[in-house]
Amino acid sequence: MLRAGLIGFGMAGRVFHGPLLSSVDGIELAAVLERHGNEAAKRYPSIKSCRTLDEMLGDDSLDFLVLATPSGTHFEVAKAILEAGKNLVVDKPVCPTAAEIAALMDLAAKKNAALIPFHNRRWDGDFLTVRQILHSPQLGRLVSYESTFDRWRPQPKPDAWRERNQPGSGVLLDLGPHLIDQALLLFGMPEAVGAEIAREREPFDDADDSFTLRLYYPGMMATLGANCLTAPPRPRFHLRGTLGNFWKHGLDPQEAQLTLLTRINDPRWGKEPDAAWGHIFAGQNADVVDRPVETAPGDYRLFYAGVRDFLLGNAPPPVGIEDALHVAKIIQAAQLSLYDKRTITSL
Repeated sequence: MLRAGLIGFGMAGRVFHGPLLSSVDGIELAAVLERHGNEAAKRYPSIKSCRTLDEMLGDDSLDFLVLATPSGTHFEVAKAILEAGKNLVVDKPVCPTAAEIAALMDLAAKKNAALIPFHNRRWDGDFLTVRQILHSPQLGRLVSYESTFDRWRPQPKPDAWRERNQPGSGVLLDLGPHLIDQALLLFGMPEAVGAEIAREREPFDDADDSFTLRLYYPGMMATLGANCLTAPPRPRFHLRGTLGNFWKHGLDPQEAQLTLLTRINDPRWGKEPDAAWGHIFAGQNADVVDRPVETAPGDYRLFYAGVRDFLLGNAPPPVGIEDALHVAKIIQAAQLSLYDKRTITSL
């Protein structure tokens, strides 16, 4: 049994890491660092409650730690954890800049400690379905890949750190890593990146709340986007190929379900109802056939099952730290594209 310590019990710790760590065989959620309040102890009565990082670092019974604090704090906290020689999972983004991630990579190698990014949306059911479709000939040669994550939130959350103009905040660093990581997993690094990044809601001096990224590949473009002012939302995925299109609306159901749980017990976890399935539209000339495509079951638990297997020496890490570095390089290219008003070709 691997004992895990969770650092931070805000939205990420409460909704994702706590329930997932508690739901994977071979892992025990043993300790939570919660500086104020006792919400974690109420949800998980058997845990050890810590108030300081030093207290958690001093617990030699913990096999790995999970960092789920605000993104702008990741570098300094992760550095302290790795300096102590502890294995570490870091919520996305690992750090706001590629240079910081590279420094942590060097430190982890020096200390012989694991450093694993939490890129959980590799295990979204809709994304798993897209991967299956692209490994088949159903769409022919792909010419366009669109992936969006829209919300209708016309009023910013006044106390949310992601809304403030501070390091690590904004929708590009919040949702961008998910969409970029998925695209890179499918297609690899692009030849060039273009971007629009904006603050569309008042006050306009707060963090960005809208982005569109264009990743250029030979013969194909991937367009990634998110904002807070779209109702109804655009398709989560739209793929266009020479033989057909794939459309998928709606979000993977796991996040909404995890907000209500401390442990996953449903044997049908991650299954979508028929009405939520995507559709392939394909045919010759004007004869187009509409065919529903069953969504593959999503399962974020597979990430932590992968962490367990890696730490036990039985498998590679579920996500490589190099993947987080590539995501950070795309984000920096997007920011430079906005600043210079040009497409960036040096990645």
